[in-house]
Amino acid sequence: MEFALLTYPGLHFFLKWLHVFFGLLWIGHLYYFNFTQGAFMAQADAATKSQATQKLVPIALWWFRWGAMWTFVTGLLMLHTAGYVGFSLQGDWGVKILTGGIFGILMWFNVWFIIWPHQKVIIQSATQVAGGGQPIPDVPARAARALVASRTNTLFSIPMLFYMLAGAHLPIQMDVANSTTYYIAFLILVGALEFNAIKGKLGPMATVKGVVSSGFALTAVVYLMMELIL
Repeated sequence: MEFALLTYPGLHFFLKWLHVFFGLLWIGHLYYFNFTQGAFMAQADAATKSQATQKLVPIALWWFRWGAMWTFVTGLLMLHTAGYVGFSLQGDWGVKILTGGIFGILMWFNVWFIIWPHQKVIIQSATQVAGGGQPIPDVPARAARALVASRTNTLFSIPMLFYMLAGAHLPIQMDVANSTTYYIAFLILVGALEFNAIKGKLGPMATVKGVVSSGFALTAVVYLMMELIL
């Protein structure tokens, strides 16, 4: 008797299941921070903000960053096992999955190397002030940088989800011989957006409506690039 989960297709399915689970945990918290907590903090008084920053935010950030980490790890493992179940990174599936995957990798990077380091300092500052100490001077600048990175992740999440689903569910006729041209154009586009996450400003991402609209626009631009170049 052979157990389905002990086969290569079973392993790939198991990793996909975990990938979706951790992805829901991660992206759910991303949307909570951007759509819910941000609006609450804008209306809360100073004491409430301090309590939330000291007690609520660290818990939410723990689930957020580890959801991101395990989404990243299970995604890489899925790519490793894809060949055993008939998928190829050199084909049209690979173009779509790598497109979504690059968005996801940049999002993971932003969580661990921009958002979390800045948020640690913000939490530390709120704790110091609550204990009678002085605030850390560069907290406003750190909060602004973390917000740009978080909004960039919200921007990226929309095309990321589109292309992850498109891999198996959206047939696109493409000539993968032109994939190098496509990847160069795509990487220039997302590289500019990621540079803005590291050094730039919010721009149209300043509001929830703006970042969601920008996310759908980015999805459409990449889709047109894929159809026209490939």
